[in-house]
Amino acid sequence: MKEQYTARLELFADNAQRIKKAFVWQNAMVNRLAALLYTAENKIADDGAIRESFELIKENTGLFSSFRGTSAISIATLLSLSTDRQTQLAHTLAVYDMMKNAKFRASDYLVVSAYQIAANTGPDQYLLTVERAKAFYDGMKAHHRFLTGQDDYIFAAMLGLSDVDIHSGVESMEQLYVALKPEFLSGNSVQALTQVLVLGNEASHAAARVLELRDAFRSGGIRLDKEYTLPSLGVLSLLPCDRGTLVSDVSDTYDFLRTQKGLGNWSITTQELLLLSAALVAFKSVDDIKSGILTATLSTSITNIVIAQQTAIAAAAAASAAAASTSN
Repeated sequence: MKEQYTARLELFADNAQRIKKAFVWQNAMVNRLAALLYTAENKIADDGAIRESFELIKENTGLFSSFRGTSAISIATLLSLSTDRQTQLAHTLAVYDMMKNAKFRASDYLVVSAYQIAANTGPDQYLLTVERAKAFYDGMKAHHRFLTGQDDYIFAAMLGLSDVDIHSGVESMEQLYVALKPEFLSGNSVQALTQVLVLGNEASHAAARVLELRDAFRSGGIRLDKEYTLPSLGVLSLLPCDRGTLVSDVSDTYDFLRTQKGLGNWSITTQELLLLSAALVAFKSVDDIKSGILTATLSTSITNIVIAQQTAIAAAAAASAAAASTSN
């Protein structure tokens, strides 16, 4: 690996330890996501700024607000990286209310979705974007009533922000779903994969590229076709990179991170570390492309997709822990 990339991986590992120590009571997966968000910006994690943003959230929301749930540190981290935290939070709360008025249900997913919309478009476009997000969500729900749920809110928000036509986008997702579902076990993950591919404006020939890349990773002993990492396979398939290079980069990244403190076998699952490894490789590839607006757009999409995946993992883990506590 190049020295510059190795330094970024070391930065991620250091950021993960820094945030873990600062927020020991928080979900470990969310803490690692916070570390990744700072690493994506090539910055040392500022736990003081995150804490200040967390306090700002508490000052502006009620005790039982979803803003204080599993996603709290994620939103606090994003706020800490913004230039005007107070305004950004106010806009996010306004979009959140708009989304609830549009019949989206309160949840960690909705909090993240609201932040995405508030951060990636202007106030004059909030309502239109929310309406587009709801139309995409309803379109997915019409095709897959039992698969489509709150974990699709973040992707619906990203689609709402995009320039993808609602009708053709929903139909493209369905065509990709029909083509890809026989190849993978989890219908829910396949739906997320189709959302990634449509976001990348790569519906045509996308299924073939995903399957080719899946096989290349399998040949390298890596399974990116599992429940929480399948969307990552979609992200990597969008990159203009050689399959062999992607496989070796993800493998080398994974192996290096496993040697770092706090990222060993007892600390983080294989699938989560693969998800983080794929994200770091994707950020590296975007940096290498350096194609102006395309790079900025792709980088934002990758960040949002990773946030969606990590939020899903953390929410599932929190729900499982709560269920276990109740049963005991």
